[in-house]
Amino acid sequence: MLKIMLTMASTILLSACVSIPKPSSTPASFETQIRWTSYGIPHVKADDWAGMGYGFAYATATDGVCVIANDVMTVNGDLSRFLGPDNGNLQSDVFHRGMLTADRLFAFSAKQSDNEHEFSSGYTAGYNRYLRDHADHLPLACAGKPWIRPITEHDLVRLTMGVGIRYGLGWFQNDIANAVPPGLSLTMPTPTTPFFADNRYDFEMGIGSNAIALGSDVTESGRGVLFGNPHYPWRGSSRFHMIHTTIPGQLDVMGVSLLTTNRVAIGFNKDIAWSHTVSTALRFTLYELRLNPENPMEYKYGDEYRPIVASSVDVEVLDGDGNTQTRQQTIYLTHYGPVVMSEALAWNTEVAYAIRDVNVNNTQNIATYDALNVAESIDDIEAAISMQGVPWTNTIAADRNGTAFYADISVTPNVDAQLLDRCRVKVNQLPAHIVVLNGAEPECEWKIDSRSAVAGALPAEEMPRLRRKDYVTNSNDSYWLANPDAPLEGYSPIIGPERTARTLRTRAGLNFVQQKLAEKDRLGPGDLQAIIYSQRNYAAEILLDDVLELCDNNSELVAFEDNSIDITPVCAALAAWDRHQGNESRGAQVWTEFWRKARKIPNVYALPFDVTDPVHTPTGIAIDNAEVAAGVRMALARAQVTLELAGIALDARWGDVQFAERNGERIAIPGGQGWAGMFGMIVADLQKGKGYTPIKHGNSFIQVISWDQDGTLDPRGILTYSQSQDPASDHYDDLTRLYSDGQWIHFPFSEADIQADPELSVLELTE
Repeated sequence: MLKIMLTMASTILLSACVSIPKPSSTPASFETQIRWTSYGIPHVKADDWAGMGYGFAYATATDGVCVIANDVMTVNGDLSRFLGPDNGNLQSDVFHRGMLTADRLFAFSAKQSDNEHEFSSGYTAGYNRYLRDHADHLPLACAGKPWIRPITEHDLVRLTMGVGIRYGLGWFQNDIANAVPPGLSLTMPTPTTPFFADNRYDFEMGIGSNAIALGSDVTESGRGVLFGNPHYPWRGSSRFHMIHTTIPGQLDVMGVSLLTTNRVAIGFNKDIAWSHTVSTALRFTLYELRLNPENPMEYKYGDEYRPIVASSVDVEVLDGDGNTQTRQQTIYLTHYGPVVMSEALAWNTEVAYAIRDVNVNNTQNIATYDALNVAESIDDIEAAISMQGVPWTNTIAADRNGTAFYADISVTPNVDAQLLDRCRVKVNQLPAHIVVLNGAEPECEWKIDSRSAVAGALPAEEMPRLRRKDYVTNSNDSYWLANPDAPLEGYSPIIGPERTARTLRTRAGLNFVQQKLAEKDRLGPGDLQAIIYSQRNYAAEILLDDVLELCDNNSELVAFEDNSIDITPVCAALAAWDRHQGNESRGAQVWTEFWRKARKIPNVYALPFDVTDPVHTPTGIAIDNAEVAAGVRMALARAQVTLELAGIALDARWGDVQFAERNGERIAIPGGQGWAGMFGMIVADLQKGKGYTPIKHGNSFIQVISWDQDGTLDPRGILTYSQSQDPASDHYDDLTRLYSDGQWIHFPFSEADIQADPELSVLELTE
């Protein structure tokens, strides 16, 4: 019998045991002013950072107190305590308690500035003040719930760190919690996958973004213009919340934060504007561990064996009688990071797998965004993000001087092409984009560079960036074609691919910008608004004619699942479609269901990808290829059957098919899937008898920021899903209705605009 030796570490410490460093003088009082303008936009003004935190928390809790409370419960590992262990709750608790350790919390806090400690002190007090002020009339989602409680500064650190590891350790939280050595049995309830994962290790989750920056050579004003449109969830803690923050003489910035973060993450000030798109760069690598034949709790590292350390994690679990009991779970740690285990990543007597996350010890986030919020030029933006506190996104920006800027200076493992060639290990059940390295060889460790502010990360100097006076853009493809006239090449493959086909969404953005510039030499903010609100389907523009030709030249019957399907109706619906996905379009649902399957037909394109023309290829449908033609006809039949079974007419108005429900009323939502050919993105599953609803994620905080010839700021945009998730709020659906109608608002940034707002209300808070 194989002998198993366990090395036990101390039980993971709970947050109450952490002593967070604070500045020498903690504020004894907090003063802030919150002014709300139309659509529930808060403008928080304070004389110091403590007052700013106080107002920031109070204003955000006004629209998201239940969401914040739920996330606090999550990052503290308390889901099982209040909601029971099922539905992935126990795995989440073990993950968060095991990864957000006391040592990590302390190390993060010790690196923060006095301003940040004062802000955190104020935020904590402001949130708790909101709970006191509204104790008897909280939203129904959390009123009377045992898990809504006053917070501490420890909770803020956990929330911040939890966002940082979202695209690294966060992807593998079930695999970390469920890992057990060979010979031991899993004691967890059946796990669930994270809400944003389509399947186990396919990270095409649809959460992404678009952004375009125009420079002085192509703008009407000779100054910069920024279009930003992150595609993010319409519910939960990853919703954006609009806010304007001012400390006179220090800070004046407007935009959005996530409901559970506490800085303006995307937005503008009087001199600059920026947005983010999720980057292709990896935040982690896996390591394959070659185990000791005598002991699967040891792994080879050079000429020695190192122990896999078993760490106990205590979790409070609610039982069926309403009582709680402490359950002790175990996670397994290596010097790389925790062991992960799944069907694809076995832990047997020969191998195991560990994950290393570059952001797990990153302390730079808050300082980076503080610098970004007060930037006055592209130089300042580049310097701010080079502090390496942007964990997993590209940055696209424009300034009042007329410079357009793109950069992927996100925190990325320091792994170059040579290390990948020497150390990469193939694991058959994993997608090619997941990197597994040889954990037995010390030379396969990430490189350490003294220039990097984050240990093991590529230094900012080695990351791609581009300044232009015409334009830059990104739609979640890699950095390569930020501007097709100046391809970025020669970077580590771990950041992203070069000289490969771009997605339809990327190509849509590039083509639409180029078409606008062909129509007129100089563009204004309205031109960028038109790109998103025109609701053009780029895929249909380049592919539908071939599909219709096949419809015209072939018999109408298609053998489909033991039936013969007459595809004349589906072809007729596509022929009548206007190739847009606006509310009045008819037939967009047919293209959506058709292309869902047709895009996966081997060799579907008539003209394959050409590296010399990456903006316009691949294109066309290879209808002269018999196998492709058969696949296209089958996809048409499948689309027709799918919609018939769902009870959706082939020629139904798109606004009647895709909608958001607000207090029992349907609000038509224009737009569609990025993979279906849309530049903007709206993601919803097809529900039988209803349509594409609820909206899961997609177009969210859309901003178009520009300056006139005199340098005066012109900020406009919309928050598609409105400020609040609370059905009782006045701001539950107001902006959503404007978005449905194709409208925008002017953001009231200037003091004159705030004072002139017809819905202005003022709250002075002192504690």
